[in-house]
Amino acid sequence: MTSRDKAMQALLSRRAALFGGMAATLPALGGWQAAAQQTQSSVVDITRARTDPIPIAVPDFAAGGDAARYGRDIARVIVNNLRNSGLFRPVDRAAFIQTAEAAAQTPRFQDWRVIGAQALVTGRVLDQGGSLRVEFRLWDVLPEAQLEGTLLTASTANWRRIGHLISDVIYERLLGEKGYFDTRVVYVAESGPRDRRVRRLAIMDQDGENHRFLTDGSFQVLTPRFHPNAQQIAFMSYFRNEPRVYLFSLDSGRQEVLGNFRGMTLSPRFSPDGRSVILSSTRGNDANIYVVDMGSRRERQLTSGGGLDVSPCYSPDGSQIVFNSDRGGDQQLYVMDAGGGGVRRISFGRGRYATPVWSPRGDLIAFTRIASGQFAIGVMRPDGSGERILSEGWGMEGPTFAPNGRVMMYYRETPARDARGNGYSARLSSIDIAGFNERQIVTPTDASDPAWSPLLA
Repeated sequence: MTSRDKAMQALLSRRAALFGGMAATLPALGGWQAAAQQTQSSVVDITRARTDPIPIAVPDFAAGGDAARYGRDIARVIVNNLRNSGLFRPVDRAAFIQTAEAAAQTPRFQDWRVIGAQALVTGRVLDQGGSLRVEFRLWDVLPEAQLEGTLLTASTANWRRIGHLISDVIYERLLGEKGYFDTRVVYVAESGPRDRRVRRLAIMDQDGENHRFLTDGSFQVLTPRFHPNAQQIAFMSYFRNEPRVYLFSLDSGRQEVLGNFRGMTLSPRFSPDGRSVILSSTRGNDANIYVVDMGSRRERQLTSGGGLDVSPCYSPDGSQIVFNSDRGGDQQLYVMDAGGGGVRRISFGRGRYATPVWSPRGDLIAFTRIASGQFAIGVMRPDGSGERILSEGWGMEGPTFAPNGRVMMYYRETPARDARGNGYSARLSSIDIAGFNERQIVTPTDASDPAWSPLLA
């Protein structure tokens, strides 16, 4: 087994164990050595996959009795994840020749080649009375080689997560980059007229499933952000008409104010190590950036002087901070050292820049740009070079990166006339950082201010 294979299995073992299961390597039906030799040559360049998505066949996972529905549903989660990425083209099930049960026993590769599949996923599900035993194999159809074989066990309640974990393995094995499917998105669920909006915290899986509301709408919420452990959320709230930063625990459902600081606090984000929260606080006519230690709750001011310094975000290594400010007379993006020194402007394009967020890879900063009444979502390098606009529209804002840095989510507003001739709609959208595969994320209500979690384990 190659070092990469060992690393993959270690990752699966850690992630599966965290939700009550385990991961184990399955030997290839035709021998593991042949599979290992094909690993490197089976990785497809993502640039090529954007223009020529990988044809992949995913039959239902073989199962008997009540487990059959899990085999069907897990396969459909995998198909939807891969299709939604824009980098895979699932083969139409109507074209399948070999049955799912037979393929799980021994794939007949000529049956999959003739329908155009380059990759094949087979699997089997066993219901063990409250828990599932799921094995899956990923095959390279042309050389007839197994690329991956993994056994997962988890509670039946976590069947959907099994589908996401398998999707992540397929994505990484075939594209050479980590997946992003076993993640969640927290956002602000909006309802009601524009001048009397009700805003609640809501959370869902990245594919829009397992949706639930976290707050009841009795107070307004804005800008939720995940802790690096994905189990805590920082957000801004207007509880009793006082704008404060709150912390919400997904484990307990409890929320608490971060601290009773002077002035209005807004735009909270956790540091990469999770030990502090960076935010903006208004005092007098200025807004400056502060960092608050999570243990002591003590604050430290990082910026000063005239102007509004808001929307701070750390670089992935915690060494730098990007923020937007009107200190130069117009709203632009700036980067500074984590201690507050070395401030330099990085945006010089036409219009105003806002809501910067650093990619988890560290190579890009996403932003909102407003110019001539038009909104746009774009990216630039941390030094301000290479600016690219990915999407433009009537109103869009709040980019957030998937943990692999490949995909972004944001919200888009559109006019939506009601019977009285007023109103608007706000919906979440996602897009690849190359500017393709833009698609709407379905939510029960209007939605804004999304934040993507890290991988869940």
